[in-house]
Parts: sequence; structure tokens; C-alpha cells
Amino acid sequence: MLRTALLMLSAAPFALAASTVHAQQTPDTAGAQASDAAQRVEGESPDVGEPAYDGEEIVVVGTAGGGTRRQDAAFAVTSLSSEAIERAAPNSTADLLRTVPGVMAESSGGQNGANIFVRGYPSGGDAQFVTFQLAGVPVFPPSTLSFLENSQLIRLDETVQRVEAVRGGTGSLFSNGQPGLTVNIVPRTGGSDFHGLAKASYTDFGEIRGDAWVSGPLNEDTGFMIGGYYAQGNGVRDPQFRAEKGGQVTANVHHDFGGRGSVEIYARYLNDHGQWLLPIPVVSNNGEISAYPGFDAGSGVLAGRETRITTNLVGRRVDLAEGRGADVFNSGITFDYEVADGLRLRERTAYLGGNADTIGLVPDGAPGSAAAQAVALGGAGSTVASLSYVNGGGAVAGGANAQVMRAGIWEVRKKISSFVSDSAIEWSAGSNKLTGGFYYANYTSNDVWSLGNQVLLAAEPNARLLNLTLNGGRAATLNGFTSGPGFQVRAQYEGSDAAFYAVDEFQITPELRVDGGARWQRHVVDATIRTPAAATVNLDGNPATLYDNAVTVLGGPRLIDYSDSAWSWTAGVNYDVTNQIGIFARYSRGNSFPQFDNLRDASNADIANNTGLAITAEVETYEGGLKVSMPWLNLYATLFHNKFDGLASTQLVNNVPLSQIGGAKATGVELEGAIRPFAGFSVSAAGTWLDASYQDFFTGGGTVDNTGNRVQRQPRWAWRVTPAYEADLGSIKPSVFATLQYTGDRYSDPENQQLLPHFYQLDAGVSVDIGERVKLQVTGNNLTDEIGLTEGNPRIIGGQGQGVILARPILGRSFRFSAALSF
Repeated sequence: MLRTALLMLSAAPFALAASTVHAQQTPDTAGAQASDAAQRVEGESPDVGEPAYDGEEIVVVGTAGGGTRRQDAAFAVTSLSSEAIERAAPNSTADLLRTVPGVMAESSGGQNGANIFVRGYPSGGDAQFVTFQLAGVPVFPPSTLSFLENSQLIRLDETVQRVEAVRGGTGSLFSNGQPGLTVNIVPRTGGSDFHGLAKASYTDFGEIRGDAWVSGPLNEDTGFMIGGYYAQGNGVRDPQFRAEKGGQVTANVHHDFGGRGSVEIYARYLNDHGQWLLPIPVVSNNGEISAYPGFDAGSGVLAGRETRITTNLVGRRVDLAEGRGADVFNSGITFDYEVADGLRLRERTAYLGGNADTIGLVPDGAPGSAAAQAVALGGAGSTVASLSYVNGGGAVAGGANAQVMRAGIWEVRKKISSFVSDSAIEWSAGSNKLTGGFYYANYTSNDVWSLGNQVLLAAEPNARLLNLTLNGGRAATLNGFTSGPGFQVRAQYEGSDAAFYAVDEFQITPELRVDGGARWQRHVVDATIRTPAAATVNLDGNPATLYDNAVTVLGGPRLIDYSDSAWSWTAGVNYDVTNQIGIFARYSRGNSFPQFDNLRDASNADIANNTGLAITAEVETYEGGLKVSMPWLNLYATLFHNKFDGLASTQLVNNVPLSQIGGAKATGVELEGAIRPFAGFSVSAAGTWLDASYQDFFTGGGTVDNTGNRVQRQPRWAWRVTPAYEADLGSIKPSVFATLQYTGDRYSDPENQQLLPHFYQLDAGVSVDIGERVKLQVTGNNLTDEIGLTEGNPRIIGGQGQGVILARPILGRSFRFSAALSF
């Protein structure tokens, strides 16, 4: 019955042509309609104001800086109000992007370490083609480094007024020139009245969180805002220790120059970390996924008290409670001023500095018998002499038949910094507007990696450490460790980008507008790198202690001196059929330069010739769309085709980087909208159909040809539908909402041998406004406790077969209760 109902609902997004933006959105304040205020909205209560339809919203992302109505944008953009964010109840910053069509966001890795894919752009993980901005400035210019993607450096809290996301379009011209997805976080600012909010929330898995903000005037033309959050808990997947802890504080001061412009200074400090969630054992039976015996797929985790603090074979003490997160300070200034009639100056400058570390327990392979592990560790003919618990408990029941597995304690330290400046001049004359600008970014990352460090574990949640002795008295473990560091990095990277851009917008008639622009960018990287030497060492010189017989050591330093430059350009046309219906078409060509990790693994010859892993990727995009904005209906439909050349990435297999180089193509349709048939009721939805495949794409230096295979981890079909109803009972206003999301079949690997079956996820919530000040809400996530896989085993080439495999499911069922007081 449930499956039948779900299949019936699957037609809803396309029949209703709905949206990620909820019907009862908060309108922008009047000041936000002006160019100088378009980047921010006065910090008012999210429920103040009359309903507005989102075509009237001003969006800044994807524009030269002045903002435009969403209905007038000649590109695909989604805008999410603070209320829409609250109802989506995202588990992390990246999780919110599930609401954006054309985007596949996997947040099953926890608060940090998301994998985000967009419009068939091929990548192996992280968020290679996704840039996050704060107030229109990139948070960190490289969209992805190994073990660091942009969403790790920013959190959603109550200080956020709205989130904008542009796919393709003009993204290759502005900011850091991201041709994929650019997400702009727009904070609240102070205005002429005092506003504020205090909110407390609690989850059924023990997380406690507090949010607060206040904004108001400093004088007639100057306002302030300050706020943030603090939270702590063990997480849905409880490792038996405090795994989630930290907070964020944001402050800004905004001054208006009497209608001619504005200046704003802001600062944000984030110190937050959470458990890095990785694949766990599950059972696969011809595409049907079930839990591994004794291991709850929604809440089970390998980490536990025994693995929290360990000292590895080279004496390094590691605490898994540090998890993955960031301790960073971000500050900036935005300036927008009309120096003369028709002539405006804009400046956006930001600095970020701090640490973004990753500590995790990374499984090596699916559970198997201790006898099989004996052969794997000791070679053919090896048998189990003894198997015991490291921390008491004596011999392990079952001996050679006991189910065990290995996992590595990975430690990645990154000290990062960045400086970004984006300067522009805008000249308007009649129906023409010309903008020219200069973008400069300098960024660094000092890396210290120690991967490998494998331990032998009982195949169970919160696993215990094991010691294994083989026949002949050979010791396969020391305090559970079966190996030392397998892949190490010591590196100091510095990158810089300098770009000139220009764009011209011409309103030919009141209904017809065309635009075009170009960008030239130069990308430079200097680095000093040390990676493992060719030879390994036996730490104690004893061949019978197998655990330390092949420990990697760092080789000598290697210098990298890389530079390349490229042009990007775009042209678009927008035609208003009526003041509520419009169509657009656009062509764009963008580039993605190789970042630190690709250059680390590239050969000197490739770096000198800009080939192989040092190649600059080229992306061509053709897109066109329909936009409908009416009081009772919004519809945004986009057809796109992408062609990719020169893609390059690496995959760590057995602690060895394996290259993946080639091209791809993708064709897709994105739908989003909302229908409001009567007062208080709305149905919103988003859906994507995607046909993306590799073209001349090879793994392992050409050893595996993946041409024709589907691009990994991106489904053909994905959609979500959200009905919502709000009743007005005088001083009490209850509302109910639910979201059903469908994610189609995908493959975890480019070889298309690790199937990730389709799944449905059901979320729902109830909120009650009591008077003008109090709001109570409860939201439930994954109410049916679905086992939906988002990742297989990314550290192998090829399939895992049937039976017990490694995979990363979505989080299990959970509930959040909150109470807010606003003024």
C-alpha cells in the first residue's frame, strides 16, 4: 500500500509544476528593491508581511552586483526565503541544496564533508563545481580541495535572510568564475526598527541548540545586526562520545548614503565540528538493500569509545571527537555608491583565515571472517593463531570464523587563508548598462596528511579493537593497528587568480533584453610538496611484526610552478511575453582550472604542458527556459545541454592516487514552482530529469575506458513535492507541511558497477504561531526510516558484488522540537 501511494505521488511534481520556494514567503523590505540594498534584507521577523510571489524577489547572485528581479533573470536561479529554509529543516548547509533542481546534494556524511553534484558535471565527490558566497563574495575561492569543500566553512542559522543559487548561466563571468553552481548566503541587516529572535531546539537524539539575533538602528542611516548559534550532541549516529559541538557568530553594520548607495562591514566566526560519517556495512541482494545484522542502517556507526583516542605506530595521538569542521574567521566590506548620475562604483572585499581539519575512521572493506583477514595480512597459508580484544574481554568468540573488518584512522590538517577583492564600475545610459570589473583572489593551504593507519575491528556498531596473531607467532597487529601511515602529505600551497570581466545589458524594447559578456582569467599556483618516497621502511626491523613492515616515509620536497589563462563568455536574451510570463535563452562557455590536489598528483611534464591532471576543463552550456509568476502560480522550467572537455580528478585506491581524465555530456530538464489554489494552501515542488554520460573518459592512466557510462552519483530522475496548509484561527495560526523526495537509481563509481538503488524520503512538520511573538515547531526527518544509499565504496575500482558491502545510507528517522520568541 505504501509503495503504491508513493508511486501515485511521484507524478505530482510535474502535474503541479511546483517550486522549492514556499507560497507564504516573506517579501523583501522596500530598501532591498534598490540596487544598493539588493545584497541584504533588513533583519525582520520571518513571518512579518503579506504573502508575495517569488518572481518579484531581487536576486544578486549571477548578476554584476546590482541585482535583478527573479522574473527578469535570463538564467536559472532559485531563491529560498528564511521561512522556506526553516520548513526544509536541512541537516546541514549542503542539505538545503536538495531543494534546488539540477543539484544532487549528499549530506549523509554529516554536517561537513558533503558531496554536491550539479547538472551532470562529472566529479568523484566533494563539491568540485560548487561555490558558496557570503554577501556576494566567495567564502574560499577554490570550490573544492581534498577533504575541504565550501559548505564546510559556513553554517545556516537564524541570521540568514535568504539563500540564492544560480546554475550555469552567468556564473562563469562573475565572482570566481564558477561555471557550475554558485550559492549566495544573504545575511540579515539592521534597519530603522529593532527586531530580534531567540530560539531553542532539541532533538530526539539528544542535540541541544540555541539561536539568537538582534538588529536595529544606530542612527537614522546606520543599522546593525548580530547573532548566531551554539549546539552540541552526539548525532543521529551515536559514537558514544560528544561528536557534534560548536557555534557561529555573525555581526554587521550597514550604512546608507541617502539613497545613493551603501557600505557594509561584516564579520563571522565559525568554530564547529561534527563526526565525519563514512560507509557502513549493509546487505545488497539484487538491488534490495537491508541492514547488516546487528548494525542499524539509520543510526549505526563504526566509531566508538575504543577507537575515539588512539596512538598510531609512529606515535601520533588522534582523537576522533575532533571530526570534520572549521575554526575560521571571515570578515569583509561591501561598498556600492553612485558617484554621478548613471555611474556607480562597487567593491566587495573579504578575508578568511583559520583551520579546517578532518579526522575520521575510514573503512577499508566489507566485513569478513578473521581467517580471510589472516590471509590478507599475512599472505597465502596464513591462519589465525589467536584473536583477542585489545582492551580486555579475552578471546573473541568464533575465533577464525568471527566477523571482522579493517578501518583507517585518517588525519588531515589544513591551515587555510584567502583574500578576495571584486571591483566594478557600472555605467547606465538610457536603455543600456555596461559593467566592467577586476577580480583578484589569493589563497593558501598548508596541509599535513596521514592516511592509512588501519586498525582491526569487530564488525559491529561502536566497534571494539582486536589483536590478531598468525601461525608461526607472527604479530599482525599492535594495539589493534595493522599498518602505519599509507599516504602522507606535507605541503604548502599558494594560489592566485586575476580576472577582468565586462558585461553589457541592452533593453531593446520594454519586452526584449539582451546581454553578453566576457572574462579573462589567469590562474597561478606555487607549492612545495612532500609525498611518500618510493621505498617503505620496517620500523622495528623485525619481519615477524607484520604491522610495521611497510610504513611509508616522506620523500624530498618537490616544487610546483604552474600558470594558465583562459577566456569565458556568455550571451543571453530575455523576452517578456506579458508582465507575468517570460522566456529566456543563453549560451555560456566557462573554465575550471586545476587546483592544488590535481597539481600535486600531476607529473612535472603535465604541469609544464598543461596536460593530464594539470589540464584546464572547458564547459559549454546551452539553456533556455520559461518563467511564470502569478499570485496563484509560479513555474520555472529550464532545458539545458552541457558539454565538458578536459575533466581531471584523482581517486585514492589502496592509498595510491589514481587519475581520471576525459570528458562528458549532459542534457536535462529542471522544473520548479508553486501552486496556491486557495488561501492558506500551497503545493510546491522541484524536479530534474538528467541524461549525463562520460565521453572519452579514462581511469588509471587509460587502463579503464568509461565512455558511454552514466556520470557517477547523479540520477536520471529526482524530485520533491511539498504540500503545506496554514490556518488562521485568530491569535493562533497552525500550519502543517510535508515533503516527499524521490532519488532515482545512480552508480557510485564511473565504471557503473556499484549500483545505488532509488529511494523515497518523507519529511514532515507542524508549526504553531501564538500571537505575533511565539512560534512552536516540530519537524520529522526520514519518517519511514528509509535505507537510502548515497555512496558505495569510493576507495576501490569496480563492483562490490552481492551480500555484505560498504555503503553510506542517509540518516535514520529523527525529530526536532523548537520554540522561538521574536520581537
